[in-house]
Amino acid sequence: MRDSETVVDRAGVYGTPSAELLSPPADAIQFSPLMPGARTLEQQGEETLASMTMLAPPGTLERRYALALALRAVVPGGALRVFAPNHQGGTRLRKEIQAFGCAVEETARRHHRIVVCARPGTLTGVDEALANGGPRLIEELGVWSQPGVFSWDRVDPGTALLLDHLPALSGRGADFGCGVGILSRAVLASAKVEQTTLIDIDRRAVECAKRNIADARAAFRWADVRDGVPGLTELDFVVMNAPFHDAGTEDRTIPLSFVKRAAEALRSGGVCWLTANRHLPYEEAMRAAFRRVELKIETGGYKIYEAHK
Repeated sequence: MRDSETVVDRAGVYGTPSAELLSPPADAIQFSPLMPGARTLEQQGEETLASMTMLAPPGTLERRYALALALRAVVPGGALRVFAPNHQGGTRLRKEIQAFGCAVEETARRHHRIVVCARPGTLTGVDEALANGGPRLIEELGVWSQPGVFSWDRVDPGTALLLDHLPALSGRGADFGCGVGILSRAVLASAKVEQTTLIDIDRRAVECAKRNIADARAAFRWADVRDGVPGLTELDFVVMNAPFHDAGTEDRTIPLSFVKRAAEALRSGGVCWLTANRHLPYEEAMRAAFRRVELKIETGGYKIYEAHK
């Protein structure tokens, strides 16, 4: 089935709504860009979904962009049901959805706001929301990015520190949690690099990375590193600035999983270069997975490690 095909008898879902707050139909089509394999809401035809249930994204531009896409895809009269934590945009949901021309009902439950409306026949403000939240060229960085992507309009300090200390690499490698490709651009500056695979859980990041890196040595995957990286074995290097948040909540198991997957993907003697937040407990997991671990620098709340398998 193509994304643009008419499926007015099907509902959509964006993210992972809590069953205690909003429960989508069992056969709802998933559209979250953070769930590899999901459908692409940008490519969904207008007025082709019976309804949409959403966990609204936390960022303002990202949230309004997703709401605009959802409303565009739902048939007139179809239900849009959205919720968000109060501290992550929930208190602004009602006004934001009203701005699209919708008459809404709002309830509060478990520190969340829940907004429900019927999609009106005529929408207002959709084009503006799509323009403000869509991919754009960040001229000062020289890269394409999009609101909602990690550190979307600046170079993250941890990444910047790793860039300052990353040596010229060689052989085959991978960039775990690649974002829009900042690290991989530096990696590919080495003529000795034969190939590198950029992997990120965020489809938007991968799509931007493809625009930012026009190099035949680069391959791209929309995937969750935590689930493993099939086909990536005997690598010479892995670089990464591992995430440690999931849906806005700190999750220390994520970077530890990245460390494990890096060790699995590397050949004996292969190297992993990573940047870590100072307060996160990487050392024990790294020493269990690698033969030699060296702290290269610790400054500004970040650590850079070089680990050999």
